[in-house]
Amino acid sequence: MYILRAENFGVRIGNRWILKDIDFRLKRSQIYVLFGPNGSGKTTIISAIAGLPGYEVEGKIFFDDKDITDLEIDERANLGISVAFQYPPEITGVKLEAILKRCLDKDPEDDFSESEMQMIESFKLAEFLNRDINVGFSGGERKRAEMLQMFFLRSELLLLDEPDSGVDVDTLKLMGEQLQKYIDDNEATALIVTHQGGILEYMDPKYACVLFDSSLQCFADPNRIAKELRQCGYQCCIQCNRKVTRPWNDH
Repeated sequence: MYILRAENFGVRIGNRWILKDIDFRLKRSQIYVLFGPNGSGKTTIISAIAGLPGYEVEGKIFFDDKDITDLEIDERANLGISVAFQYPPEITGVKLEAILKRCLDKDPEDDFSESEMQMIESFKLAEFLNRDINVGFSGGERKRAEMLQMFFLRSELLLLDEPDSGVDVDTLKLMGEQLQKYIDDNEATALIVTHQGGILEYMDPKYACVLFDSSLQCFADPNRIAKELRQCGYQCCIQCNRKVTRPWNDH
């Protein structure tokens, strides 16, 4: 029923606890939205779930009821967990075509199928196939390439760190609609970290949560929460909606 469970979840970097004693559960075939001010720990949550090095985790993380707390990042990726970074790095010497074929488990000399090329073209990336990954790419081009890689990996849990920052409206629409279709078609789950919630206009998320003062304040109707955050900020939004607050594991 739940694709991800975190129990007594806490994360420490060095001697500093970023998060402490948080519980949450994510269902399959859903899009979850995580809001929060700068420095609140949003990126820390998805980085710890993905297994990035440098994050010391307490508590337990379960993926499809399998304890993944001590698994390495590659082991979690092989289970179906993928992450799209806020600032996708440049990788000189590796072509986009090569990484996409690797995601599809193809040999370098293999051709893309007709449906795979259609997907590449729908992301407006066909002309980038012979270019080094993200080298000279705009913010939107980088994020489209990251999302396409997640799709080709057949990811079951997609962790997206601010996919709507630094991109234009056309890119937001493309990514939002493609992500919603992927979730619907593959019974996958997405956890989206966002500030303004611009991408949410092009999909149908059901659950929103605000990470504030090291605690999760959770609400329904992510688009309404995004609007209220833009209008009055985090403290005001939480006070106005506290009566409907409920944990993610209670939906």
